[in-house]
Amino acid sequence: MTRTIVEVHALQTVPPSCLNRDDTGTPKSAVYGGVRRARVSSQAWKRATRHAFHGRLDPAELGVRTRRVAEVLAEHIAELDDSIEQAQAWKLAAETIQTATGSKVEVPKRKATAAKDNPEPPAPESKYLMFLSAHQLRGLAELAVKAHGSGPDFFKDKANKDRARQIANARHSVDIALFGRMVADGSDINVDAAAQVAHALSVHPVDIESDYYTAVDDYKEREDDDLGAGMIGTVEFNSATLYRYAALDVDLLRANLGKGLRDDEPVTEPVRRATEAFVECFLTSLPTGKINTFANHTMPDAVVVKLRTSRPINVVAAFEEPCRAEPEIGGHMGQACERLAAYMPEIERAYGIAQDTPTWVLRVGGSTEALAGLGTVLSLPDLVAEVGAEVTRRQAGA
Repeated sequence: MTRTIVEVHALQTVPPSCLNRDDTGTPKSAVYGGVRRARVSSQAWKRATRHAFHGRLDPAELGVRTRRVAEVLAEHIAELDDSIEQAQAWKLAAETIQTATGSKVEVPKRKATAAKDNPEPPAPESKYLMFLSAHQLRGLAELAVKAHGSGPDFFKDKANKDRARQIANARHSVDIALFGRMVADGSDINVDAAAQVAHALSVHPVDIESDYYTAVDDYKEREDDDLGAGMIGTVEFNSATLYRYAALDVDLLRANLGKGLRDDEPVTEPVRRATEAFVECFLTSLPTGKINTFANHTMPDAVVVKLRTSRPINVVAAFEEPCRAEPEIGGHMGQACERLAAYMPEIERAYGIAQDTPTWVLRVGGSTEALAGLGTVLSLPDLVAEVGAEVTRRQAGA
């Protein structure tokens, strides 16, 4: 069976930075090819991508992932019926979500104990992050308002229970369709992620460095004040040329989105929009760890996007032997592009994978010239539009 898979390969250089750190504050790393590499976790870049969607897509096409889901749903309930008091709306929201997902939604014990003498108890919360689309929240709010007017036994009726489950498992948002949803207490409403994102790895060995800093107390004016700094500390960082990779299963994306989020458009449109948003936002987003300290706002210098028909291929093995900066020239980007340009067609030839699939290239600077022969060289807006058009054509069966 022919599949439609969008692959995104990117080479991005970041200066001194701490994009993604571990529990000790150290930039994350991994051993690959026998040497220590800089690493940025897939979770960090997926969240950055999802956050970037808010600047590109309609809020109605996105979801909310939070433990405070009862408060979020209660706000929707209040919009539909402002006569329902807040505490009552929280309770109603909690019951509705429990019915829809099977997950307990209650006031955490620590918060209940802390607010024991407070006349206004805290809002109930789910035990783990709950991911619901704007359409699902709206539908559940309408059901909750109906339950409010029908008496305490509303959700004991099987038809109403089934309706709640149905709402929670239909008209998924773009971010749920792309990144999936796991509901521990209701596996039947889980959503398999259509997008896979690899941990970004540096194409070369890295050393973690430490920045010692001091902060001056602006109010030290008297002669008898001590001369020491107001604060001292250290922050660890590294710099790297990263290989980034993501694969998007367009067929699963279409299945996850179902009939889509709008009734007045072809079924291919939601998939096109989601695909274009994913490609653009994955490439242009950046995890925000220590961003105010380092201002490491870079973009990828080299991008290769391929539309495969069988299976995705991560070509990180091109960098298993680490790149080495040349003393006369310096830098790793040129060597990394040469490695990528040589390895990608080589592995396709070895495994008999079609090399005539649509391929687009975005490149900046002379060091990326080796990639020009892999596909059509375009700017980002044109590349994104071309990918969207090809995905639409394939969905339509052309």
